[in-house]
Amino acid sequence: MKVIFNAFFRGIAIILPVVITIELLRWLLSTVETWLTPVIQLFLNQNWYIPGMAILSFIALCIFIGYTARVKVVAWVWSLPGKILLKIPGAGQIYGLIQELMEVMSGKNFAEESVVLVKLPQTDVELIGIVTKKGGIKGDQMSSIMTEEQLAVFIPMAYNVGGYTIIVPRSCTKNIDMQPAEALQLVLSGGLGKSSSPVKS
Repeated sequence: MKVIFNAFFRGIAIILPVVITIELLRWLLSTVETWLTPVIQLFLNQNWYIPGMAILSFIALCIFIGYTARVKVVAWVWSLPGKILLKIPGAGQIYGLIQELMEVMSGKNFAEESVVLVKLPQTDVELIGIVTKKGGIKGDQMSSIMTEEQLAVFIPMAYNVGGYTIIVPRSCTKNIDMQPAEALQLVLSGGLGKSSSPVKS
């Protein structure tokens, strides 16, 4: 019986991630198709519409917005809907949470070469973290409470979209040759990911 249970859970571990990923992708594609199809048909003869055009249009729109967002004025225009949502009670919390989640998972706000090992005092334990702020930056709220020899390090938690921000001396950290997004994926998976990085000397 134990062999059967072990086989069952091993099978679940293989199948569930595939099923969930496919279902999430199907939901996303279906939602995009449902929302954009009526818009496209306003400008295109209905007989000319081919299923999938909405998805291709969505991809093109994302590329266009991402490309034009490099211009500061245009980036401000694209950020305007988000700023409005943030001011709406309820919607602001949801939008803010999703926005922060996307930024953390993508490593968007983390600088290059910012992944470090943080050594806990009086132990041999080390934690993987990402430097989010350095001390000595004028006009920055987080930096203002640190000295120039301190770093603010985000410590992500395994199997949880969250973590802790700690302030530590530079001497307690050492750089790892790893991208922030890779470090997040590695830690969030509890070390079960395949990413590996040598420690910088």
